[in-house]
Amino acid sequence: MRGNQRPLAVAAALVLAAAGAAVAVATPALAAPVTVTNGTQFTDTAGNPLHAHGGGVLRVGGYYYWFGENRNADNTFRAVSVYRSTDLRAWEFRGNVLTQSSAAELQVANIERPKVVYNAATGRYVMWMHKENGSNYSEARAAVASSATVDGAYTYHGSFRPLGQHMSRDITLYEDGGTAYMISAADENYDLHIYRLTADYLNVASLVGNFWDGAHREAPAMFKRGGTYFLLTSGATGWSPNQARYATAPSVSGPWTGWTDVGNGTTFGSQPAYVLPVQGTSTTSYLYLGDRWAGAWGGPVNDSQYVWLPISFPSSTSMSLSWYPSITIDAAAGTITGNSPAYYRVTARHSGRVMDVVSNSTANNAEVKQYAWNGGGNQRWEFQDAGGGYVRLVGQNSGKCLDVAGASTADGANVIQYTCGGGTNQQWQWVATGGYFQLRARHSGKCLDVVGANTADGADIQQYTCGSGTNQQWSRTQV
Repeated sequence: MRGNQRPLAVAAALVLAAAGAAVAVATPALAAPVTVTNGTQFTDTAGNPLHAHGGGVLRVGGYYYWFGENRNADNTFRAVSVYRSTDLRAWEFRGNVLTQSSAAELQVANIERPKVVYNAATGRYVMWMHKENGSNYSEARAAVASSATVDGAYTYHGSFRPLGQHMSRDITLYEDGGTAYMISAADENYDLHIYRLTADYLNVASLVGNFWDGAHREAPAMFKRGGTYFLLTSGATGWSPNQARYATAPSVSGPWTGWTDVGNGTTFGSQPAYVLPVQGTSTTSYLYLGDRWAGAWGGPVNDSQYVWLPISFPSSTSMSLSWYPSITIDAAAGTITGNSPAYYRVTARHSGRVMDVVSNSTANNAEVKQYAWNGGGNQRWEFQDAGGGYVRLVGQNSGKCLDVAGASTADGANVIQYTCGGGTNQQWQWVATGGYFQLRARHSGKCLDVVGANTADGADIQQYTCGSGTNQQWSRTQV
């Protein structure tokens, strides 16, 4: 996670191999196909925001259990929350299984990236976490807790540096046929260490290896497909998303390859949290679980959003990620399908001209103006659900969002394109008015407006107090 000393990745992800977790491969979840919308803040079955940030998933029988961070407003530790689901969309809150009152050292702390595995030999569920002191990131410790039940209270066993000497920040677990491993970022996140755990999974037995000395990678997520182990990671750029990369090996102990890029340059505005094998009656698919951290736009961790994408495999030793605004999951069958976006031209009523990113620019701060329709990708917009009845307008050509510059609330504030985040200055309400629609900015309540009701090519687009002018009225046509 991000700290006061240097940019720290928000963390690491665990992935359990379906064949390696005895409790995780019972009967398939009996559930109908569901659709999950990306780039939103999920809610639980009671309608409350779902706080499983930086989390991991463990399957027990017909249920998936999702553990993750639940933070205070100042981003310090409140609880590790757990939810359960049969279909991976309807999540029932089961409780806060580790809290500030669980141990004295947790009363003021940062607890990040909790991951849980089951130890069949001891009959206990074991949770590992990254632990800091709540004020800075100088501790760099691993912490351990365990429970006799998957969603019961976890007993805190304390925190330490692995083998008494190694820094441990971004953390994940991986279990492989009764042997468990912990992978963590060490040496100020410049190294990634793989450790073998003791038989009870409560401590570190040995260092398997430091295979990427000086690579400056973090947020590890390990999984196995066929005979290949994959380790997915991010770079270290604070809260801001970056290019994910992965390495592969025939064994946890190596030899591991170098790094290969996957996804786009910001991993679609997210950071790896977990890779979940979804095993069903017809196949096993692999689901990327990413966090779109609110820290990237100055918000608290609990305002963060989720990005879930299907992983595809061009070969037995390669993986790829593509963007989809939503995905359909059939947990019973084990299939995950990405749903391609629909694009629209957005036309001003008064001029008949469309919203256009000038010069086909893909840069941040590029101007948005009106021009005659020419069919270009810079005139095509995806309406992405942002939750709460709002949408983000994402340009096909750039993948960037329609944005009120500087989150200004003033009349005349400029409208541009900018890298998508969770800011309310990128969220718009599509409001019906006389057969047309206004686009109202969530942060200001003001309307998308063509300056001076100009009808010419190149007229600027701004935000302005909503009125009855046709220069604030728009239509959309799928293209």
